[in-house]
Amino acid sequence: MKSMEEMLAAAQQAAETIQKQMGEAQAKLDSVEVEGSSGGGLVKVRATARGRILGVAIDDSLMVPEEKQMVEDLVAAAFNDARDKADRKSAEEMQKMQGGLGLPPGFNLPGFG
Repeated sequence: MKSMEEMLAAAQQAAETIQKQMGEAQAKLDSVEVEGSSGGGLVKVRATARGRILGVAIDDSLMVPEEKQMVEDLVAAAFNDARDKADRKSAEEMQKMQGGLGLPPGFNLPGFG
């Protein structure tokens, strides 16, 4: 039977391993790209799965002063689409990583769920 000290040391080591793997997973999420779009592709937003915006593309046909409000609405919609895709991709990657750690499905690590 293990002593309390051995169990605490094992728990500490497991926590450090999880923390290291979570850091690696976060770095990986920042390298995975998603693209949100709106207006049938007239506005596109590229982002990382971690939510960092990489770029915005607006079709030339929208670049007229009379369409300003519509363009603003389409940009907001494209950002929201990219954010939704980033959240889904992030959740997928976190599930894969948690499965690799042997954690039960639905187990939320603090700060990552």
